[in-house]
Amino acid sequence: MTLARPLAALAFSGGMDSTTLAAHYHHLGYDLLLLSFDYGQRHVRELEAARRIAAHYRAEHHVVDLASVGALMPGSSLTDRTIDVPEGHYAAETMRATVVPNRNAIMANVAAGIASARGAAVVALGIHAGDHAIYPDCRPAFLDALQASVTAALGGFHTPTIEAPFIHRTKTDIARLAGELDAPLALSWSCYQGGARHCGRCGTCVERQEAFTEAGFIDPTEYETTNEVTV
Repeated sequence: MTLARPLAALAFSGGMDSTTLAAHYHHLGYDLLLLSFDYGQRHVRELEAARRIAAHYRAEHHVVDLASVGALMPGSSLTDRTIDVPEGHYAAETMRATVVPNRNAIMANVAAGIASARGAAVVALGIHAGDHAIYPDCRPAFLDALQASVTAALGGFHTPTIEAPFIHRTKTDIARLAGELDAPLALSWSCYQGGARHCGRCGTCVERQEAFTEAGFIDPTEYETTNEVTV
């Protein structure tokens, strides 16, 4: 008798972190339910990357339509085209312009509801230590509160565990793990500009280049501008 594999529901952008997250749970023996979100983001190009990565893992993939929610959230460079995407390092104070209020909490709670209905063992988020400075809903306190909230909201119903295995790890750590797991990062998309190629200048592009360099891996990404990173 073959036992059913556990199911992991991932908040899945198609970026470097979520692609490595998919590789991680695939390696652990989970079936993958990949949930991407269209919230009217400037870089909607990431959803095509998510589809390709889902196909790579032969995983179930859905795009959840939150475009009407994003349209009601002005003030972020990701959802408001009147605001420029800041350039420079991801840890810079200027990156606050990329905050979409409560974004991860909204997505995680949608994923938790779907995961409960589907009997998934885990809801997994790709948040990591490099996000802590700018994004409140990427910090350990948020993760603890999210688990408590989901547990209370689903009292008496199937309750998945909320996991963020990279929450204390750096982007470089994630790049190394991706290499170990042969994650298809060449298919992933990080750039907040959302053009035909990665811009190489926005915070996510700079961080991506830095992570590959520090991890000692060849960066498969094609950039409009390449930043020299020394280690």
